[in-house]
Amino acid sequence: IDQVKKELKNASIRCKVDDRGNQSPGWKYNHWEQKGVPLRLEVGPRDAAANTVMVVRRVDGVKASKPVNGLGSAIRAELDDIHQVMFAKASAARDSKVVQVTSWSDFVPALNDDCLVLTPWCSPKNQEAEDQVKERSREESLALLGLEAEDERTATSLAAKTLCVPHDQPPLPAGTKCFFTGGSKGR
Repeated sequence: IDQVKKELKNASIRCKVDDRGNQSPGWKYNHWEQKGVPLRLEVGPRDAAANTVMVVRRVDGVKASKPVNGLGSAIRAELDDIHQVMFAKASAARDSKVVQVTSWSDFVPALNDDCLVLTPWCSPKNQEAEDQVKERSREESLALLGLEAEDERTATSLAAKTLCVPHDQPPLPAGTKCFFTGGSKGR
């Protein structure tokens, strides 16, 4: 175990040895997974005799035996791969929830489907219209859910809010109007 710690430390990788004897291995595995630790290294008697460790990835459960010599660079490569896998998964999940609408009638249903909605907007400076979008989208969302009023003590907010103007905007047909006011689209 000391050699494993040394290899990881030399690669600037933090590690924690869970040598508590009062908990079962399964309990300890769950404990660290709940904390979000991306890799678990297991060193059993056979692993120690073979000078290897069992590496288990939290993201997909893949197990692989790795030699202790050169472990730091192997773990660094695993962590980089885990980052790429998680980033791709998060990007795909986000992208699957981005929709483009050009009319109010499609706007609230898209919000209720937990989508990030791209809409043509007249002006980021039009605070009055933005406030009206918030109020009207909240009212219509509540109505669609069969709730005419929301308990003021709840933290649920079904109101839409404008977030930003994306740098890379999807193309819109010429003459597209603001989805809410019907005015000229500023951006």
